[in-house]
Amino acid sequence: RGERIGLIGRTGSGKSTTVDLLMGLLVPTAGRVLVDGMDLHDPEHPERLVAWRASIAHVPQSIYLTDSSIAENIAFGVPRQQIDLARVKQAAIQAQIASFIDSSLEGYESYVGERGVRLSGGQRQRIGIARALYKGANILIFDEATSALDNQTEKSIIRAIQGLNGNITIIMIAHRLTTLKDCSKLYSISNGNLALTAK
Repeated sequence: RGERIGLIGRTGSGKSTTVDLLMGLLVPTAGRVLVDGMDLHDPEHPERLVAWRASIAHVPQSIYLTDSSIAENIAFGVPRQQIDLARVKQAAIQAQIASFIDSSLEGYESYVGERGVRLSGGQRQRIGIARALYKGANILIFDEATSALDNQTEKSIIRAIQGLNGNITIIMIAHRLTTLKDCSKLYSISNGNLALTAK
């Protein structure tokens, strides 16, 4: 709990599959996934998997956006009347997207267009990061989530992520070692093997 863990490996090495196993989206064909020593896929305790998934916020490389407002996309799945705008704005600040939103004609009520067509790739990714931060999950998983960002924006977001509450566990997948340099542990995946790497 509270660790910053990096996963690095070539395309196709199994980084995303490993994360899918961690999130409980895939059932291991061998071995077990243990959380606090308890089997995540124990058929006698299906509530464990439900609770585990609820504690995770996942930021994939490709962000799904609905044709609705920026605020609704950040507070994804929350009924419009129940959105906490102060929390939306805080998440936007941490995700380095607030200045763009504030400069938009309708601010947080601006529509993003179908699949975020009105936004750049980097803006879509930052909204995805803000969405994960808004959820307030205990575990944040970033799957190549900063790959479409320029170096300066990526550094700012990484700093914001590393500065989050120390009880939040962060798992980051990246191709670039520089993205993961502030992680407390770094694992490399190669030829189906996971190895702790000296930084």
